[in-house]
Parts: sequence; C-alpha cells; structure tokens
Amino acid sequence: MTEPLFRDDAYLRTCEAEVVGVNDRGGILLDRTIFYATGGGQPGDTGHLEQDDGSRIEIATTVYDEDRTGIVHVPAEGQDLPAPGTKVVAHLDWSRRYKLMRMHTALHLLSVALPYPVTGGQIGDAEGRLDFDMSDGQIDRDALVETLNTLVAGDHEVTSEWITDEQLDANPGLVKTMSVKPPRGSGKVRLVRIGGDVDLQPCGGTHVQRTSEIGRLELGKIENKGKQNRRVRIRLTD
Repeated sequence: MTEPLFRDDAYLRTCEAEVVGVNDRGGILLDRTIFYATGGGQPGDTGHLEQDDGSRIEIATTVYDEDRTGIVHVPAEGQDLPAPGTKVVAHLDWSRRYKLMRMHTALHLLSVALPYPVTGGQIGDAEGRLDFDMSDGQIDRDALVETLNTLVAGDHEVTSEWITDEQLDANPGLVKTMSVKPPRGSGKVRLVRIGGDVDLQPCGGTHVQRTSEIGRLELGKIENKGKQNRRVRIRLTD
C-alpha cells in the first residue's frame, strides 16, 4: 500500500520515500508519495525520483495498480530501475501540478454555474472541460464567464471532509457526475467543499486552498455532443 501524502497536503513538492517494488511493466512502487495517480479525469503527476548518488529517474506519469492500493510511478523509457529498498527523494513537476489543481477547482465551480448532471470531463493544465446533460442546450457565454469569475474572486476556502459509504447512499444528490462514480471500498468517501455552501461533492483529486488562486477564467469552445450533451471548455488565462 502506498501512503498518498497528496491527499492530506496537495502543496507538498518533495518527499523522502523507499522503493517497495517494481512491477512486471517496470512501474516503480513507493511506500509513500506526493504523486497523484490518474483518476477522476485528472492526469497522473510527472516529475523525477532522486537517488542517493544524485542520479534521476524521470517519471512520465503515475497510475494506480490493479487493486488501487499501490501507486505506480511510470518511468520514461530507457532508464535503469531502482532495486527494492532504495531510498529516493520524489520531486513533483510543481508548475504542471499547480495548474491542474487550479483547473480542477475551476471545474467544480463550472458545475455550480451550470447546475446540470455531468456526463464526463477532463482536467488539463491549461484547459479543462465538462460535459453536461442539458436538453435545452442554451448557454449564455457572457453570463457564464461572469458567474465563474465572480465565484473565483469570492476567495472561497476549499476544504475536504469524509463521510461513510452509507451517508453517501443516503445523500445521492451529492454525486454530480454520471460517468465517474466516487471511489468506494474503504468504507469512507472524501468530499471537497467550496465555501460554506458554494459546492460539496465527492472527489479524490487535488485542489487549491482558495478559489482566488485559480485566477481569471475564460470560456473555450462549447460543443453539442449528441442530442442532449453539451461540452463546455474553460481555460486559465495565464
């Protein structure tokens, strides 16, 4: 099992860790990590592992293992792999991760500005999107971008809390996403809250601490994806 340090502190940029194994595909498993594993529409983190002799192992992406208890650091091709027991220092590509955090929180705000069921989504480091099940399909671009940036400028605190699987079952309205179900199996589910009552929904991803960190947003392309689905893209402006 890998201890997911990012879950308690998404702002950690480095950590000491030990290699506990290398899987049959060459993926490196650590006892603890700051690297977020691909999931919930958020890409896995990149960066590098520093060994005692100063050599680096570049990490191309990060994923969960089959039982989702271990986090696999996938090295770029052509590198020597560390032996189990090797001590390393994990270094995150912080610039990329921070943009993903800003965009992830921004997409939660988009689900507030457009209160329709979410059928899909993808988080990028410059642009992100959500797909909405909305039969009328009418979106006022100017009003939407104004609402989004008002929510950002509100400087709302972003926090996390936990509820049991049973509590989630008793409050199905917390789940906005139709295509991605909250992770279960541990008996508890993580919720991300924005402000006192701006937004509350299950999420295992990384987020900024305050909405003002997102910066000004702009709308990208809005597309029809079938009879009812509308794809809405937003962008960071820096």
